[in-house]
Amino acid sequence: MFALNAANAYSAARSAVAPDPQSSTTAKLGQAAEEFAARMAQVDQASTGAMTGQVGTHQLVQTIADAQMAMETVVAIRDKVVEAYQEILRMPV
Repeated sequence: MFALNAANAYSAARSAVAPDPQSSTTAKLGQAAEEFAARMAQVDQASTGAMTGQVGTHQLVQTIADAQMAMETVVAIRDKVVEAYQEILRMPV
């Protein structure tokens, strides 16, 4: 009986903690991911262009440097998210 009540309570509360797909944070994260993917696509295009002689070396180096900065930013954000998750796991229940 208690397990059934707990399951019903969990089911009712589940929507309260579910992320809202229309929230500004979710939209910003999605937009950031799309911008990162576009940045990586630019690197691919610049690399291919450099191999075929259509893109200059200076532009290739600049594109790679921009992509490196974007990658370092993404890794730093990921590290912070993992750190926060680990901190939550260490919390006493």
